[in-house]
Amino acid sequence: MSESLQASRPAATGAALLEIRNLQAWYGESHVLHGVDVDVHPGEVVTLLGRNGAGKTSTLRAIMGLVGRRTGSIRYAGTETIAQRSDIIARAGIGYCPEERGIFASLNVTENLLLPPVVLPGGLDLETIYTLFPNLKERASSQGTKLSGGEQQMLAIARILRTGAKLLLLDEPTEGLAPVIVQQIGRMIREIKARGFTVLLVEQNFRFAQTVADRHYVMEHGRVVDMVRNDELTASLGRLHAYLGV
Repeated sequence: MSESLQASRPAATGAALLEIRNLQAWYGESHVLHGVDVDVHPGEVVTLLGRNGAGKTSTLRAIMGLVGRRTGSIRYAGTETIAQRSDIIARAGIGYCPEERGIFASLNVTENLLLPPVVLPGGLDLETIYTLFPNLKERASSQGTKLSGGEQQMLAIARILRTGAKLLLLDEPTEGLAPVIVQQIGRMIREIKARGFTVLLVEQNFRFAQTVADRHYVMEHGRVVDMVRNDELTASLGRLHAYLGV
């Protein structure tokens, strides 16, 4: 990580919930991550920004142990997880919402919500989930195949909230959604942050990211090349434009 990036680190208000150092990852012989460093503190929403192929999704998959091989250090809540299996990582309290969402088409909304096991206390009950996601309450008896893309995205995120996971990894939650649904997803992310959840969010939509996030890491070619606090965005638009083409 560059000296300028080190200097731009926020003053820590406590131990990081997620601390990644020198993360390297491979799919087979393909070396996709090249020394990623990221910190996420409790209660933050942090984004990974970058063009297609920058390594954002691979970073989330590496956190969950879903790559062929990984080295370096990934500490979650003070525990080193780099050698742990994916199921152990999930049970420690990390919930992963992949870009493809993983909704079970033959199950209705309520059945999809109840399917994942509760891994830790503190998850949201169905009543609270339906208060947060009124669209899902209206579609509680509808099968996954009959949900819109936005409803499927809400269901995929809501399903994690019930499990007790404290850290949510969200991969491109707004991709392909209508602007009105993107606004709903933004309100939902701000609400779950207010409830004490922590979010690491992969986004290409920079304008959406700035409405929900505290900080932004910029990735290129499998590396973190910059970090910008949300309150520094106006002063940083020039270099973000160079990275992202926004």
